[in-house]
Amino acid sequence: MDGLDDFEKQLAADKAEREHEQERAERKEKRRHHHRRDRSSDRTGDRERHRDHDRDSDRHRHKHRRHDSRERERDRDEHGHRHKRSRKDEDENDRDKDSSRRRHRHRNGSPSRRNGREVNESGEPSYIQAHDPKEDLPLPDEETPSAEAAARPVRDSWMTAPSALDVDYVHRSQKDKGPAKKEPEQRVISERELNSGVLAAMNSGKAFEDLQVPTQTEVSYKFGDEGSQWRMTKLKGVYDTAKRTGRSVDEIGAETFGSIREFDDAREERIEMDRRRTYGSGYKGKEVPTGELYKERNIDDSRPSEVQDDAESPPEQGIVVDHPPAARIDQTTLNRMRAAMMNAKLRRAPDTEKLEAEYNAAMASFSSGVSNDRAVVLDASHSRMLAAGGQRAETKALDTKRGRERGTLVANDDMTIDDMVREEKRTRGQAGGDGMKMAERIARDGKFDNDLEYMEENAERLAKRTHKSDAALKALAVGEFQRMNKILDSCPLCHHEDREPPRNLPIAPVISLATRVYMTLAPGPELNNGAEGGAVLVPLSHRQNLLECDDDEWEEMRNFMKSLTRLYHDQGREVLFYENAAAPNRRGHAHMVAVPIPYEQGDTAPAFFKEAMLTVGEEWSQHKKYVDTAKKAREGLGKLAFRRSIAKEAPYFHVWFNLDGGLGHVVEDESSWPRGDQFAREIIGGMLDSDMDLIKKQPRWSRSDSRADDFKKRWRKFDWTRVLTEGQ
Repeated sequence: MDGLDDFEKQLAADKAEREHEQERAERKEKRRHHHRRDRSSDRTGDRERHRDHDRDSDRHRHKHRRHDSRERERDRDEHGHRHKRSRKDEDENDRDKDSSRRRHRHRNGSPSRRNGREVNESGEPSYIQAHDPKEDLPLPDEETPSAEAAARPVRDSWMTAPSALDVDYVHRSQKDKGPAKKEPEQRVISERELNSGVLAAMNSGKAFEDLQVPTQTEVSYKFGDEGSQWRMTKLKGVYDTAKRTGRSVDEIGAETFGSIREFDDAREERIEMDRRRTYGSGYKGKEVPTGELYKERNIDDSRPSEVQDDAESPPEQGIVVDHPPAARIDQTTLNRMRAAMMNAKLRRAPDTEKLEAEYNAAMASFSSGVSNDRAVVLDASHSRMLAAGGQRAETKALDTKRGRERGTLVANDDMTIDDMVREEKRTRGQAGGDGMKMAERIARDGKFDNDLEYMEENAERLAKRTHKSDAALKALAVGEFQRMNKILDSCPLCHHEDREPPRNLPIAPVISLATRVYMTLAPGPELNNGAEGGAVLVPLSHRQNLLECDDDEWEEMRNFMKSLTRLYHDQGREVLFYENAAAPNRRGHAHMVAVPIPYEQGDTAPAFFKEAMLTVGEEWSQHKKYVDTAKKAREGLGKLAFRRSIAKEAPYFHVWFNLDGGLGHVVEDESSWPRGDQFAREIIGGMLDSDMDLIKKQPRWSRSDSRADDFKKRWRKFDWTRVLTEGQ
């Protein structure tokens, strides 16, 4: 029985497998039939013939399946009869059947099994159903094909056309458009070019006369906005680069900012920001640049040259003509000549070629003059640091290999009193003084702690001074000499003996000249409401402040003060004299400014200046807020009150209300002090109710001042220098 059960299970499994394969074949046939539906009409007849053939084969398979089922039923009946005979025969038959079944199942190429499946006598698989008699019955009427359907209908052209899937895409070649038109070449204009906007417009074909150059500065920022600090840092870099390289500030500013106008706008912003820091949050000034500095620059450039070209007669034959040496050309003059040449080119002026030739000649003269400059030997007269002549008692050489190579010096502990005195005289008055030296020692100490205990423990090390070698001192002297020469070349109050007339005279017009001091006009613009007609007293030598002047210079200066006092009293006005020496590091030319004021304002002027000195600067300071030199003059010092009250090394501001004294103020923080003469102009302008715009302007000297002739007429009556000229 076990063998029979196994055989039935095997038959059921084979049947399920056949049915599964049949369903899979039918699904595959349906998918293939679905894909063939979209093909062209010429393949339709083939599909119908294949479909009829498939139906016939299906009927044939069904017939074979019925035949196989009857054969299996007869086999089961025979097995049942053999089982009834005997158990032994049954077991033997079962073993024979099992062995034959195994041979039949695993034998390849057997006629009863192909590819692992049972087949019948006709060669078809046994699972195919036998022929069903019902399939021979006639079809219904609606399914019987008619004669009209047998004939093929006439189809449309779109149905007989080839499939779109069989069409290849063709890319048409583009038509040749011919050679491209050549655009006219345009010049490339650099972003750093001066007046780049004007050049770009002219490059596009516009004439210079058609351009509308804006006279008002148009910017997209305001003073003090987010980009103000960046612009001020950029401006500071311009001055640092000019100081380091020796080039002109205007040239570097134009390269950095892109144009001279933007550079002047940045300068104007710095002036405005300095005023805001000085006068606090209540100050109301400009918000955007007005272009004043740029306009002043254009006015200076547009002035006619002072050198007149006189027609000279041709020299006679055989006479050697001595050509005088040409005036020395500096970098500032070259820059101005180049700017004038560029302006002439932009305006298309007729003298463009002449200006260009003059600039080329000046450039050649400057280049040749640089290499032929005579050497200057610096000694103690140029710098006190060189007074020792390489033999300084306060130092001694470091006797080591590296010390000898580098020339390192160390402090000499065996100094005498005389050596200390000589060192003090040689090193006093230096910029920064002992405070800077102490700061340098602290900067070199990486473990420094601002604690009294630390300073007490390291007092000996902090007291040591680092001495510079002879080579370093010479380098400092050379740098100081070059800086001083540059200041002297650009000083508007100095006489230049090395220049040709009239360039040897200062820019400020000389009204009256004595032996050591001369008088000029006050720089314009002057304050209004009674302060017109001022004057300036200037020593001929370039002094940092008036305290450096000797007795002869002071005597002549007092004579000018007396004459000016009589002049203004004759006009019914009082006079104030002041000196602003708050920035000694700039090495400006010392001068005294005389400002006339209405007579009724003379008594209240000391109160205005005293109040301003009390409020300026920090609340806590090392010096008194003001020094009353007028009081000391009344106490017995007389005309020496000013010179005995303030040290000449200190930065200060002093105002005289009479010939002997007034009020003085020691400036401790130069950065917070108003720039230029703004401190005095604001006090006097406040007394006289002058316009705020006029007060804020920085005064400047001009060589050709229209006020000079009128002032000379009024001054002639009180000019004390006429005694010197008439006595000669």
